[in-house]
Amino acid sequence: MMRTLLCCLLLASVLPAQTRELDVQPASGWVDSGIDLQPGESFQVSATGQLQYPDARQANGPEGLPRAYKDLLRNFQLNDAGRGTLIGRIGENAAARPFSIGNHYSGKAWIAGRLFLAVNQTSTDEPSGTYHVKMEITALAATPAATRNVTVPAFTQSMIDSIPTRVSDPNGAPGDRVNFIIVGSQEQMQAAFKAAGWVTVDRSQGEAVVRGLLASLSKEAYVTLPMSELQLFGRSQDFGYAQADPLRVVASRHHFRIWKAPFELGGQTVWVGAGTHDIGFDRDQRNNGVTHKIDPNTDGERDYIRDSLLQTGMVIKSDYLAPSNPITKARTATGEEFSSDGRTLLIYLAAGSGSL
Repeated sequence: MMRTLLCCLLLASVLPAQTRELDVQPASGWVDSGIDLQPGESFQVSATGQLQYPDARQANGPEGLPRAYKDLLRNFQLNDAGRGTLIGRIGENAAARPFSIGNHYSGKAWIAGRLFLAVNQTSTDEPSGTYHVKMEITALAATPAATRNVTVPAFTQSMIDSIPTRVSDPNGAPGDRVNFIIVGSQEQMQAAFKAAGWVTVDRSQGEAVVRGLLASLSKEAYVTLPMSELQLFGRSQDFGYAQADPLRVVASRHHFRIWKAPFELGGQTVWVGAGTHDIGFDRDQRNNGVTHKIDPNTDGERDYIRDSLLQTGMVIKSDYLAPSNPITKARTATGEEFSSDGRTLLIYLAAGSGSL
């Protein structure tokens, strides 16, 4: 009897925290929902209410306004959604990717973190109105497949030492530091980066023109600006990926290049990447032209890539390794100085998809 009573008291103290209601004001930015999610927990969010933007012909609900051509000139938290859409994110780190909620959302958390809510709009928007939001955890955590105890093949010191520590430009000048390794098939790699919000960039100016035109016609943001070709393993990158705001993509974006390694690990494909964060423009010391200026702390981009992949629930294990001859300070092919702790990120991917 005492055990039953204690269980009832425990449930009574826990269950109220599973449901929460609050109002989201448009000007409040990211609003703390008070809901902490655990990996594997299912949750749902429903919202009511209306907003009225001064320049909009009609009011809108949490589903937001239909995307318009003017939205191509606006920087939203979630550029795939319309202005006024209720959006959410799990966690507070820089790699936490917003997702659309609208009137109703039902999904599963693949990382542990606090749920935050916001109205998708620019910093200068001043609509009237509010949204009333109800949140509920509908199923408690079950361990996701990607986080169960699994055995992964060891990435040996000789393997990491066989990888060049830096990429080079077409003339052979050493460039960015190799700072991460992915273990998984091409399908796994591409699915994980897509789930993390990365997009493949255009390979040529012609492709950029076509994709930019198609994006404009469909009222989508264009963020796939091409990047230069760099060399590793005797060839240009197999894929280039980026994350950026549409109006800042020319000057500032997260990006990396990735190559398929000439060896496998336990029968799995190995991918080797070099990531940097463009933060503006600088002088190319090779020819006095204009080039992108990178954040000199390249470890920040390495860790951003890690955090973005961890958001997907598709990572079995992450670790850091150091080559025998680590690069801690050097200059890029364009003459910019960068620094690092010399470690290389190692990510093992799971076969299943865990994205929101």
